[in-house]
Amino acid sequence: MKCGIVGLPNVGKSTLFNCLSSAKAQAANYPFCTIEPNVGQVTVPDHRLERLAELVNPAKVQAANVEIVDIAGLVRGASKGEGLGNQFLGNIRETNAIIHVLRCFENENVTHVDGSVDPIRDKETIDIELQLKDLETAEKRLEKAKKMAKSGEKEAKLNVETLERLVNFLMEGKNVRGFDRNDREAGLLNEMQLLTDKPVLYLCNVDESSAKEGNAHVERVRVMAKEENAGCLHIAVSTESDIAELETYEEKQLFLEELGLEDAGVNRVIRAAYDLLKLQTYFTAGEKEVRAWTIKRDFTAPQAAGVIHTDFEKGFIRAEVISFEDYDHLGSEHAVKEAGKMRVEGKEYVVQDGDIMHFRFNV
Repeated sequence: MKCGIVGLPNVGKSTLFNCLSSAKAQAANYPFCTIEPNVGQVTVPDHRLERLAELVNPAKVQAANVEIVDIAGLVRGASKGEGLGNQFLGNIRETNAIIHVLRCFENENVTHVDGSVDPIRDKETIDIELQLKDLETAEKRLEKAKKMAKSGEKEAKLNVETLERLVNFLMEGKNVRGFDRNDREAGLLNEMQLLTDKPVLYLCNVDESSAKEGNAHVERVRVMAKEENAGCLHIAVSTESDIAELETYEEKQLFLEELGLEDAGVNRVIRAAYDLLKLQTYFTAGEKEVRAWTIKRDFTAPQAAGVIHTDFEKGFIRAEVISFEDYDHLGSEHAVKEAGKMRVEGKEYVVQDGDIMHFRFNV
């Protein structure tokens, strides 16, 4: 599951990526310094994992990860191949969700491709290019469906109706995320991997003075995001870069306190990306290892077991489950068992975020 960082050139994408991951993408004040998409495995901060490690004192602690992709900046005309358009659009198609970075700071020393700061205009520039590419995809699929419908294929006739509605929707300048669909239509749209159908988080890049409260640019983006039912965060990317360079945890915390922040902005971004991808975490806890495992929401116990090893899913018998809250409150697995708080769940059990699990299987 990948989350792609997108935006116009020079809005802070690569600097953000550098803060998020240990990779050091080139960050320079000119367009297209990121030509190949940089990919980083980013650790998901989770206080629950830290607490379990404190209680169990294992030999090893393994956090959950999310994959972040830094994609080259897009410019007007990308849908027709301008700039690095085709490559950009191909890279974004391979991601599962989008972090759309918008410049919300004034700085005459940092070039803006359109000459002034206007995050709504910038957002619409990228929207238009993605919508045009989606329109091209939908029209090609419609043409194919019409040919199949002539042969009397019932499914193709239904697809023609859906695709005609979709083409008209896109021609109105709307993102596919807002397109009403039933289950059958949802399957068709998922196959098409439409760019504007991907969930999006708008990330407002502000200056240090706006790191805590945001600014007028951020307020405009918040209103827009609410209308789209999309996520919205603001962080001072340049300041986060400075924090990332500090060597100790204490130094970083002191810097954050001076800014009036409780947590680093990059931590909020990572958690938001995890949520955007509709992921959640369950834990395994023992003396050898305390580990956070990443699963999709609504995974059943056997599916969650399969993330550890396919044999666990194939031979699944049952899962012994403890809620994090019970483990945290009672302090140990033994105490949880004594209190009768350990549950035994079967194949139909839907794993809850924060469950601590032990699987019984036979192969």
